Amino acid sequence: MAETKVQAATKGSNSAKKTSATKPKGKAAVETAEQPQNVKPASNQEAKEATDAPKASSPATAEYPKETYLTWYEQMVLMRKFEEKAGQLYGQQKIKGFCHLYIGQEACVAGAVSALKKDDKWITAYRDHAHPLALGTSPNAIMAELYAKATGCSKGKGGSMHMFDKEVNFVGGHGIVGAQVPMGAGIAFAEKYNKTGNLCICSMGDGAVRQGALHEAFNMAMLWKLPVIFVVENNGYAMGTSVQRTSNVTELYTIGEAYDMPSEPVNAMNVEEVHEAVARAAERARAGEGPTFLEFKTYRYKGHSMSDPAKYRTKDELEDYRSRDSIEAVRHTILTHKMATEADLEAIDEKVKAQVQESVEFAENSDYPTADELYHDVYVQQDYPYIRD
Repeated sequence: MAETKVQAATKGSNSAKKTSATKPKGKAAVETAEQPQNVKPASNQEAKEATDAPKASSPATAEYPKETYLTWYEQMVLMRKFEEKAGQLYGQQKIKGFCHLYIGQEACVAGAVSALKKDDKWITAYRDHAHPLALGTSPNAIMAELYAKATGCSKGKGGSMHMFDKEVNFVGGHGIVGAQVPMGAGIAFAEKYNKTGNLCICSMGDGAVRQGALHEAFNMAMLWKLPVIFVVENNGYAMGTSVQRTSNVTELYTIGEAYDMPSEPVNAMNVEEVHEAVARAAERARAGEGPTFLEFKTYRYKGHSMSDPAKYRTKDELEDYRSRDSIEAVRHTILTHKMATEADLEAIDEKVKAQVQESVEFAENSDYPTADELYHDVYVQQDYPYIRD
């Protein structure tokens, strides 16, 4: 396993901390994983400077229970191993169409899930395999969906980019860039209208913040104080163009400040920091104080999709980010603070490998949807009088 540095970290209590509407100005008030600055493939030295940021670190004092760290570890290993297998199967043409992997970004989902409640709603873009995995959807159902089989979580009709699972309140991955942002606000409106006390967490990629729909949604969410947490999973490159080449505004969290929305950057290579930021935002939302905009500064180890060779970045840059790996940080914390042994973690690794292999066998042995499925799930009302030739 890669060596992970240990840094002292000042943490709050395990309970969510309340934040005021005061937001950090100018330079980020917290230490975050800076995004790449290079416009073209850089020299080794330029790449090092472009990604000069703290390593994913283990706290000197573990602020969360052993069970929390072990859950984070298992969830993130499951995401990683599942995505690695999906990439392998895509190369074998067992999975077709588009396929966007989450490898490197696992702490974004794991830290958010642990900070929220079971009945909260989730919506994201098309890099969407990891979210339902962490929420509890069976890996079998997700792999079957990638195979376009009838036993998939979207009955084989959605594929990689359109995962849904009502049972775990995952309201989908969405293929239109930025489309989920106003939808997330709408889900939050429904929660507020029905007085459920629940919230919606709405994730997007850094490319989506350029969409006009985001600004309309931000404006209405603040006006109506909707219980929504907007999250931009900023992995630095959108489809393949760095943030620095697409806008003069490169600290994306500051976009929320135009609407007086509490906004902050988060080092999303560190699962503890993700958990704490989401917990603070959730407390605000449940108290009726409205939305929060979080910029998760993260990094994807693979290209935008399986068809992307990612030639717009250097190998040194990629390896630098791999040295901050969030899974290695959690593993290091567990071992350093004697929460589990190497053998315990190896047992978790083997358990996850077995789950992933089982999901492949399940998908392989499942049937494709029959032709009549074209006419099912089109309308909620089963006898809706639509015309069919």
